[in-house]
Amino acid sequence: MSDERDVLLNGYVRRLFAPEDEVLEELRYEIARQDLPEIYISPEQGRLMQVLLAVIGARHVLELGTLGGYSAIWMARALPPDGRLLTVELQEPRAEFARGFIRRAGLEDVIEVRVGPALDVVRELRDRNEVFDAVFIDADKEGYGAYLDAALDLVRSGGLILGDNAFQHGAIVDDPPPSPAVRAMQAFNERLASDDRLVSTILPIRDGLSISVVR
Repeated sequence: MSDERDVLLNGYVRRLFAPEDEVLEELRYEIARQDLPEIYISPEQGRLMQVLLAVIGARHVLELGTLGGYSAIWMARALPPDGRLLTVELQEPRAEFARGFIRRAGLEDVIEVRVGPALDVVRELRDRNEVFDAVFIDADKEGYGAYLDAALDLVRSGGLILGDNAFQHGAIVDDPPPSPAVRAMQAFNERLASDDRLVSTILPIRDGLSISVVR
């Protein structure tokens, strides 16, 4: 299939199943205007994640890596009225930026933005025996192995572990890998494929979304 046809098909899916509302459109605009990294998920990926959360009846979701809150808003909209989403951001200015758009989306009672190193937060969650239906990993790539360890402790049986940027913009198949981030993602993907506690695959949407069900 041609690249042009791929673009048309992605646009078709986006128009039919994943149209952005005013809040999400403005959020993307403001991320670019304020010179934040434009590394958020695509609308069609957001819709896919909503479907996956609905399939497992998710009520309690953890996200590692908030940035502007774009993916958090997509996921939170898939949760039931009593659902909750905790998203972790390292930098306070980005966290406050995300909170503003979360309020605009009417989700301030659903989404909590917590500031701090992701591993520190997940250790606290494990110490409190918190249990999640799903974890979405979208933080520093070299930390993915440790985040996977944490997710395996936090996610219930039948729950989901999702990982963004599984393809590293195509570099995942380079040999040798061109950077520590790519090497870390290769190791992460190989663990997903071989860990008997998981049933996993990678869906070739945007930059690759890894999907794992905890046995």
